[in-house]
Amino acid sequence: MKRILMRSRKDPFRIVHAGAAIEENVFGDNAGNLIFSQASHKLLQTSDTEIVSNGFRADASEAERINEEYDAFVVPLANAFRVSFVPHLNRLSSLIEKLTIPVVVLGVGAQSDLDYGLKRMERLNEPVRRFASAVLDRSASIGVRGEFTERYLKSLGFNDVEVIGCPSMFMDGDRLSVTKKVAELDSDSAVAVNASRSALGAGDVGGIVSSNFERYPNMRYFAQETKDLALLYWGDASGVEDRHDPMPVHRTHPLFLQNRVNVHLDPATWIDALRDYDFSFGTRIHGNIAALLAGTPAVVLCHDSRTLELCRYFDIPHRVIRDLPSDVDAADLHREADYTAMHAGHAERFARFTAFLEKNGLSHVHQPGEDGGAAFDERVRATVYPPAVDAWTSAEAGVGDRIGWLRSRHQESEAARTELTKRVTSLEKDTERRFKAMEKRLKAAEGKAAKAEKTVQQSLVARVRRPVGRVLRKAGLRR
Repeated sequence: MKRILMRSRKDPFRIVHAGAAIEENVFGDNAGNLIFSQASHKLLQTSDTEIVSNGFRADASEAERINEEYDAFVVPLANAFRVSFVPHLNRLSSLIEKLTIPVVVLGVGAQSDLDYGLKRMERLNEPVRRFASAVLDRSASIGVRGEFTERYLKSLGFNDVEVIGCPSMFMDGDRLSVTKKVAELDSDSAVAVNASRSALGAGDVGGIVSSNFERYPNMRYFAQETKDLALLYWGDASGVEDRHDPMPVHRTHPLFLQNRVNVHLDPATWIDALRDYDFSFGTRIHGNIAALLAGTPAVVLCHDSRTLELCRYFDIPHRVIRDLPSDVDAADLHREADYTAMHAGHAERFARFTAFLEKNGLSHVHQPGEDGGAAFDERVRATVYPPAVDAWTSAEAGVGDRIGWLRSRHQESEAARTELTKRVTSLEKDTERRFKAMEKRLKAAEGKAAKAEKTVQQSLVARVRRPVGRVLRKAGLRR
């Protein structure tokens, strides 16, 4: 049995409820991470392969154990070449440099502006160069998300770079079918919207959300961040300074007040929910890929290079958000969207992706003799995942869950406090014993020093008295 260690926040079949999901940050800040990591698990879960999630840990001290226990380290990544990710990228590099097993990177991306500016990437050059060097010492090539990341790595001198997109689009292999369910959107249409806080500087995403909220009573906001989940689950409004912000980032936003916001804890429920919608749009690349995987038409509002290069590679219908008015109508986005190129090129892109896997020594479920992921899908269907969390989670179940979770956390905290108190008391007693022993030794040393001082004084007096006595006797002053 081949064993692969995969960089993923959690195993796809591990059940984590809302409270623990917040505390553990199982999203890695953004639930979109779960989409491409689940696709990676499914693609590599062959009949003779065991996939183990590393929980995003990157500890160089574990390198020896990893070398002994695993046959490869697979690293699916998103926009990892960004300033805020540098500390973790450095930790990954430190670990990889100590590994002797193959290391395969699936779809890493660089984050810049919509103009693909390389100038703003300069402060990332050294950590990225270190990471890419470490990976390419252990693999045949490095897989990147799109054209901009390829150009960036080649500007640093790396030529073994392949554009493979993101594993998320290959959740179902070479199968991808998106059909418009209605000819035109109207006020009764079910519309899914998603938005990124990071898109605020690129366009009026808040205005776009608000204007469409007025048009579509059946519009629902699919939030993705851990802080969104905390806002829904705990009512936590920390960090929200403007309660009139048109972005749905506070509990007084109309989308919250009308219970038109949710966060899904697992890709399975997320994708299933989106099957019931007529259209999805917004700035979240994986929020819209989830819709496409559900067969629901979607349009991405691109606000940076990481979203734009993926849309261009996969021919996902998209618009540049800075070119859109704040009152753009979702119906216009839906009407203009064309999925012909996306469908036509999907099989070729999938063949390129699987060729990359094989080139780097990874087996996958779409090879001859494998089931194409059928066993994985069956296990997903048989797993009872937690429901989405929304603004009006049942008072009985929701409050009960919260109180139960709080009680559990309180008990754990009390146990930890008790254990800490014992340790502190033990340390205090041990310190007191050590202090008394030291005090006793100091007193003994003082006594010895005083006795030695007295002996030295007596010796000196005796040594002085003898010559003085001789002098006095010679002078006749002493007999």
